[in-house]
Amino acid sequence: MSSPGENTLRIDGPRLWSTIMRSAEVGPGVAGGLRRLALSDSDKEIRDIFRDWCEAAGLPVTVDRLGNMFARREGQEPGLPPVMIGSHLDTQIAGGRFDGIVGVLAGLEIARTLNDRGVQTRRPIEIVNWSNEEGARFAPPMSASSVFAGVNNLAWGLGRTDAEGVTFGAELNRIGYAGPLPVGGRDIDAYFELHIEQGPILDQAKIPVGVVTGSYAVRGFVTDVIGETSHAGPTPMAARKNALVGAAMIAVGVNDIGWKYSPDGKSTVTRIENWPNLVGIVPSRAQVTVDMRHPDLETVKQMGAEFMALLEDVRKRANVETAIAEDWSYGAEGFDESCVALVRDAANALGHENMDILSQAGHDAFNMARVTPTAMIFCPCTDGITHNEAENCLAEDVFPSVDVLMHAVLNRANRL
Repeated sequence: MSSPGENTLRIDGPRLWSTIMRSAEVGPGVAGGLRRLALSDSDKEIRDIFRDWCEAAGLPVTVDRLGNMFARREGQEPGLPPVMIGSHLDTQIAGGRFDGIVGVLAGLEIARTLNDRGVQTRRPIEIVNWSNEEGARFAPPMSASSVFAGVNNLAWGLGRTDAEGVTFGAELNRIGYAGPLPVGGRDIDAYFELHIEQGPILDQAKIPVGVVTGSYAVRGFVTDVIGETSHAGPTPMAARKNALVGAAMIAVGVNDIGWKYSPDGKSTVTRIENWPNLVGIVPSRAQVTVDMRHPDLETVKQMGAEFMALLEDVRKRANVETAIAEDWSYGAEGFDESCVALVRDAANALGHENMDILSQAGHDAFNMARVTPTAMIFCPCTDGITHNEAENCLAEDVFPSVDVLMHAVLNRANRL
């Protein structure tokens, strides 16, 4: 087995940056970022480009039933489970050029670098592009990796709908990425994910590598508020069942819960839909999406209990009914201590200043932690701005974390 000299192996930074900038041309937004929603035409375009890049590097690409893409660099012992490197290429509706994208293209650059240097690994390495991580078009986020990890089933994943009622499965077929492979159910040695921090901690501290030791616990709720249509003029106030008023009360109450548990706790309403949404008519139905986060799982559960009490109060005050249409949770799974140690050891060996950090955002790594040893690495993003077209990273802030990822993966893939 060939191996590089001690701590001398580095990625080709300019090549990686060129690849990231080429990605940034696909699905441009209106303000310098990206609008590359899952399974859109621009998502198909970047998928096709990514496949071409991988195949040019000698990495055959396979696709599963949910469109998850796997580019494989074979190991010296092909029968061993692979070490995976992954993230996503889809973006928010007004997203940045780096969120998720850096993680996938870092995996490609690592494979290219290993090829350039003739470095072989005992275990295969697979680079993964997860479908629909953002959930901006098909809610909830991380849906495809959740099916891969057995959290949800295939029919659930294929049946997700967008705002126009188009299903995930139909759009997969339309863009030609409904692959033949089953989703999940196979052995994986480990999973590593590199991501921009999506917060200001690393940038403010001027530290290039975040060793992600765990995550905030997250609870999400989609809540239906059921009222009754009536005329906005003559209907007496006491007789009104205004679903939008109930939704507004929920939005304010959820915000108050976030402030109660601040600074670590955070909760907000991210979306309200309102029917019939017409002038002169008291709305009969609203749907409210709630997001709650805290580093302590038990505290998130308490926040959720307070949300349920809030719903009871809203029912009385707004004269409406409420029902939880959908709920989800993630982030309580811990990352693997041995994989986290590989990240920390690689950063130290390469001489890169690093710090332990919690992830406050959701990532496919949370689902993967349910089925295989998992670790994450953060790189800084300017001022922590993300899910915004102004999101930015500096090349010199990205390259150290990719080198750390490469050495951590090499150590895991070559272990006896």
